[in-house]
Amino acid sequence: MDKIFISGFSDEICESFDGQLATVKKLGMTHISLRAADGKGIADYTPDEVRTLIKPRLEKNGIGVSSLGSPIGKVFVDDEAGFEKQLNQLETLCWICKMLNCKYIRMFSFYIPEGKNPADYREVVIEKLKKYAAIAEKHGIILIHENEKDIYGDIAVRCKDVLDAVNSPYFKAVFDFANFVQCGEDTEQCWELLKEHVVYIHIKDAVPDDNENVLCGTGTGKIEQILKKAIREEGYEGFLTLEPHLVLFGTLQSLEIAAATDVIKENKYKDGAEGFSAQHAALVEILNRI
Repeated sequence: MDKIFISGFSDEICESFDGQLATVKKLGMTHISLRAADGKGIADYTPDEVRTLIKPRLEKNGIGVSSLGSPIGKVFVDDEAGFEKQLNQLETLCWICKMLNCKYIRMFSFYIPEGKNPADYREVVIEKLKKYAAIAEKHGIILIHENEKDIYGDIAVRCKDVLDAVNSPYFKAVFDFANFVQCGEDTEQCWELLKEHVVYIHIKDAVPDDNENVLCGTGTGKIEQILKKAIREEGYEGFLTLEPHLVLFGTLQSLEIAAATDVIKENKYKDGAEGFSAQHAALVEILNRI
């Protein structure tokens, strides 16, 4: 367990970066996943801004960055202008990653137009992902693909397909329990299929009846069961990153294709700090039992 580290998407706490850092420091955490700070997404920061506005505050609080929570790949597969823009953004994000002594950038595998068969887009998805991976390889950064709802790689078999097809040490997998639940998948079967590719885990849970996000360990994501197997039997080492999605937060709508209230129907805690802290406490309890 000394090689397991709790991180978290701290923008779910509040928009203020100082407020985010104060909460994670109070919880005894040493890392965050940097998705947005002061209401601005990490992909919209320049390296100079990160150097002057972000890095000093991280260092002052003794907080490292486990991953950049980027929007790379979260465009429609046929949006060529969006793809070209993101190629440039990824170059910048790789420089930011290295500046912050971080080796992971979270990313996705493109929205599929509504009503279309994802299989029809397989070749173009893989071609574009390989271009992302080539940029990451040039910088020595690892892209971690998240099984996000409504993208090509939302279900486990398509996740494995793109991971196998890209076949790069610079293109690996994030395992997100709740997203698989919300796609009607059995998370245990997903883990067995993908575990050889997984280098990073998101701690988010859900229930299938209305796809609502719930406190980790109280949904059907089988979080404790899978973590026990992964850590104790299979030797998983690295980050467990809190992504509670228990309270509506400022940058949520920019992250979702659906309305924010379809993703989080109502706040389950009084504010983001309380919800984030509750998720942290629930994960600590799970790890203690493991």
